[in-house]
Amino acid sequence: MRVHAILDPNLATVANDARAAEAVGFDGAWTTETAHDPFLPLAIAAAATTKLTLGTAVAVAFPRSPTHLAMLGDDLQRATDGKFILGIGSQVRAHVERRFSASFDHPAARMRELVLAIRAVWDSWRDGTPLDFAGEFYRLSLMLPFFSPGTNPFGPPPVFIAAVGGRMAEVAGEVADGVFVHGFSTTGYLREVTVPAVERGLALAGRSRADVEICRPVFVVTGRDDAELKTAAQTVRNRLGFYGSTSAYKAVMDHEGWDGLGVELAALARAGRWAEIGGPITDDVLDALAIVAPLDGVAEAISNRFEGLVDRLSFNVPFSRDPQTWTTVLDTIRALGREDVGQGREAETG
Repeated sequence: MRVHAILDPNLATVANDARAAEAVGFDGAWTTETAHDPFLPLAIAAAATTKLTLGTAVAVAFPRSPTHLAMLGDDLQRATDGKFILGIGSQVRAHVERRFSASFDHPAARMRELVLAIRAVWDSWRDGTPLDFAGEFYRLSLMLPFFSPGTNPFGPPPVFIAAVGGRMAEVAGEVADGVFVHGFSTTGYLREVTVPAVERGLALAGRSRADVEICRPVFVVTGRDDAELKTAAQTVRNRLGFYGSTSAYKAVMDHEGWDGLGVELAALARAGRWAEIGGPITDDVLDALAIVAPLDGVAEAISNRFEGLVDRLSFNVPFSRDPQTWTTVLDTIRALGREDVGQGREAETG
């Protein structure tokens, strides 16, 4: 299991944060699209590091054309010496239509076609063949040599798709190289809904489980004492309350039997009572969605919950302020993972 840091995509600080993540021992680092563009900071991070895999987790897909995303992916694949992952997500209708003034209709079908269109652009650049992609949502038929960067020596970057619902997870299994599971997702939902949906998509395309990576961000509630744990818990409750207030995560809440939680959170959001949004997130909900443990128990808690279930894990922690602690956490996660693999092999041969 590879572990990624989540970087603040602030252009003034991202270089130092990326260097710190590499020094601590993270396998990679993600940027996400909230208040900043997620791509530009990665160009800076690429120049500041040598070993990190870098990627967007995620960039909002539909406001960008396939050619825009193909260009960004190709450029960052070159800048990282082949260590870039293009992670894209649909966002929700209100943001796509009202914040970006873009189209959101048929999001799963649109996402599937978008990935195929991006790859058509890359194929045209690599092979020098005419660009000819005609779909329901995207049509591309012009690529002159002047606008082609030519063959990428590292090949095209992997494309990962963010998925909450089963239909988008199927699309990821069919056409993507990886799937981002949202942090507002329990292990039960992942096992019983997301993974089977990915497997349906894989079967549709004649692919195997090895052809797609499952990635999950993790909310971590930890601290050196009760006061730090309490502060961290409230921060995470507020984040979870924000996500749970949107209908996109209703399926997760329904799956877990959290009746009325989404309704209560949505009412707080509509009233603009953001300071109270974490209130309905009970201890049980927090424990199901986040890792809650003291610092010396974080690694074991993460490994127990996710080893063998996800391929890449990411979390947002103050690694730059306390690097040795998080180096120890990462080393322990990897050691526990090796033990699990060894025990599994013994069981298979015993």
